[in-house]
Amino acid sequence: MNQDKLFSQTRWRLASGYALVMGFILGVCGLAVYEAIIHAHWQTLERELKAVAGTLHDSIETKLKQPGGLESAPQQLLPDTEPLSKRHVVGAIYQGNYYVRLLDGSRQVVAMAGLKPSALSFPCPRCKEPTWDTLKDASGNRYHQISLPLHSPNHAFWGYLQVGRSLQDLDDHLDKLKLILLLGLPIAMLLVGGSSWWLAGLAMKPIYQSYRQIEQFTADAAHELRTPIAASQATVESALMMPDLSYQETQDILGTIDRQNQRLAQLVADLLLLARMDKKVVPMGHRVCCLNDIVNDSVEEFQALAMSTEITLKSMVRVHEPLNIVGVPEQLYRLVSNLIVNAIQYTPAGGSVTVVLDRSHLDALIHVQDTGIGIAPEDRSRIFDRFYRVNSDRSRHTGGSGLGLAIAKAIVQAHQGSIQVQSELSKGSMFTIRLPLEVTLPKSDRSSFFTRLYRHLPKKKFGKIVRNYYPHS
Repeated sequence: MNQDKLFSQTRWRLASGYALVMGFILGVCGLAVYEAIIHAHWQTLERELKAVAGTLHDSIETKLKQPGGLESAPQQLLPDTEPLSKRHVVGAIYQGNYYVRLLDGSRQVVAMAGLKPSALSFPCPRCKEPTWDTLKDASGNRYHQISLPLHSPNHAFWGYLQVGRSLQDLDDHLDKLKLILLLGLPIAMLLVGGSSWWLAGLAMKPIYQSYRQIEQFTADAAHELRTPIAASQATVESALMMPDLSYQETQDILGTIDRQNQRLAQLVADLLLLARMDKKVVPMGHRVCCLNDIVNDSVEEFQALAMSTEITLKSMVRVHEPLNIVGVPEQLYRLVSNLIVNAIQYTPAGGSVTVVLDRSHLDALIHVQDTGIGIAPEDRSRIFDRFYRVNSDRSRHTGGSGLGLAIAKAIVQAHQGSIQVQSELSKGSMFTIRLPLEVTLPKSDRSSFFTRLYRHLPKKKFGKIVRNYYPHS
């Protein structure tokens, strides 16, 4: 329970940390987008104002004569009293958002066209270059304008031209954008938080499963180690309670203790072997091994065990030439032996176990087939787990520890091979081992041979063949 609480707290920390980081990133990105939109609108607005002001400025300056005086031509361009619906030479100022003003040298309004803001001050410094101003009227509405100096054809200073635009539509658009960002960020944070919780669960799932496997492995190992220890302790305690022991009774007690010690020593040796193979620290000692001899010797050794359980054990070699691989003979013998013993344990009396040796292209195949109880589909993915038993009562009765198939898989993987199982309940199982064969070629043919293999085989398969041919490379 404490471990579950620890994993839950860790998951919350991961999810909250990820959500905070993503929230900060989204906030910064939202602010950047907001500023980019403002900048883009502002640049577009100023380009529009500058274009309108430039057109008017060039048109008006050619018609100015005396400073402060407004002749009929400029007055027609900027009618102060005519209705706004009249078509103008600069149509933009009649779109409802623009205004144009002419100011004389004392900054008094001479003419005006377009929008007429209420109570809006029009500051205009004595500028020689175009200047920009952002103003507010009495209602708080904002305006943006450009002021340009006007000169008569004889280069005398006449006054100023001001072209402005209401920012009401831009402010409304930005207010909506602010609202979207302010509402969108919490919603995005909720989505990020949920996603973070889900992703943290996915990230911790392998760790949690690994922890559970270690926890289960520790419990199973403790149970398996406790069984022979408890049996030995019970035997010793029984012997101590008997004051007079005959020679035969002493021999029986010592024999029981010896069997339990052997079982304990074998279990510890198996655990150490698996641990070393996991860390890849087992000295391999590769050399050429003949699978024909290994299969025949294994079948011959376990004939007595099969006969004692009324099971037929036989071998079948489907190839006429020796099948050689580069490996460790002791481990390969242990591999075949474990599968044979496992098949005998789960085959009822009157059944049969057949070991078949075959080849497929560049691989050797070993099939161990039985007519036993079979393996349920839900158990097939776990039969190679350590201490896992399909039938605990049967395997414990026969002295199995649940490590045989785990050791077999580790040996196969150490020899760059694979192991698969096919099974059907009440009909039996077949374990198939696939091991890469040794490549033997004259030196003159090796280069062309490996060149052809490299061109036609996947790189993983090619690498496996090269490692088998040069095991120490």
